[in-house]
Amino acid sequence: MIDKIIKAVITVVGASFGAFVGLLLNQNGLLNFTSLQNVLIILGISIVFGIIFFLFSSKIKKIGLSIVGAFERELLKFSIMDIIWGAIGLIVGFIIAALISQPFSDIKYVGTIVSILSYLMFGYLGIKISTGKKDDMLWPQINLKKAASAVKKQDKGSKKEMLSPKILDTSVIIDGRISDICKTGFVEGTLVIPEFVLKELRHIADSSDSLKRNRGRRGLDILNILQKDDDVHVVIESKDYGDNIEVDVKLLKLAKELGGKVLTNDFNLNKVAEFQGVEVLNINELANAVKPVVLPGEEMNVMVVKDGKESGQGLAYLDDGTMIVVEGGKKCIGDSVVVTVTSVLQTAAGRMIFAKLKNVINKAV
Repeated sequence: MIDKIIKAVITVVGASFGAFVGLLLNQNGLLNFTSLQNVLIILGISIVFGIIFFLFSSKIKKIGLSIVGAFERELLKFSIMDIIWGAIGLIVGFIIAALISQPFSDIKYVGTIVSILSYLMFGYLGIKISTGKKDDMLWPQINLKKAASAVKKQDKGSKKEMLSPKILDTSVIIDGRISDICKTGFVEGTLVIPEFVLKELRHIADSSDSLKRNRGRRGLDILNILQKDDDVHVVIESKDYGDNIEVDVKLLKLAKELGGKVLTNDFNLNKVAEFQGVEVLNINELANAVKPVVLPGEEMNVMVVKDGKESGQGLAYLDDGTMIVVEGGKKCIGDSVVVTVTSVLQTAAGRMIFAKLKNVINKAV
């Protein structure tokens, strides 16, 4: 129904245009017939144009909609104030053009050309000058407020750019230490939790294996703690890359797109990210970095808990989980002993301390 109405309107417009052309020809003396003949010719021209417009109504409609759409898109680029000031400038430009072209109006052809050029030039200049200088026409107080707000926005934007988002993977969520680290304030910026990581956590929490199930539930509990913390900004990222892509690959892609860093405990993911140029924050490396420094020759009290790989070796552990290999400590399993540090080995898995017995403090009952 609407298409038929549009076609009818286009046909009427075409017929009207044809009648206008006929009247223009008659006014200029190009139709040298009787009045009745002129009327019939004008009517014929109107019908011909009406038919032409009707036949090409679909194309005319398409072209018209594209022009209107382009005009609308251009208008949306400007604010309401820009449009208002542009309209005011256009009116002023037309007034100036009318005053300038008035003296040339009696000159044949020249007056028309001067009038058209004046309206085009001064209309354009009116729009450009009014929109370009609108800030100078407003009150100084308004300009000062705008400048102050712009500076504040710039400062906030620069701070946000400095703090890149931290994207959490499954291992670091299940580990749980990220919650305590965030409370200390050492991790700044936004924590991004991808939905595909949440999906993996839910699968782990629903596992038939009790150990995996407990780990998954622990990870979900940690996320709830992070979300309730007012000092931590947590964002759920819905972007996914398909079910056929591994979670680690998705994490690295998301980190590249967001310009962020991946928080993980996965050693292999750390290496792949380093190869692809993605920054990684490894909680295990942080834990190793903050462990107390032990120097060769230093003495400490430890309890030997089991035998080592090599003959006669015993193993002890510090409170932070650092393993101590005690030479000749196998015979002291279950005893608290004083050992002297001989060397310290730093590996990717952590720190390992080698020591030798000094003396036995007490025998475990």
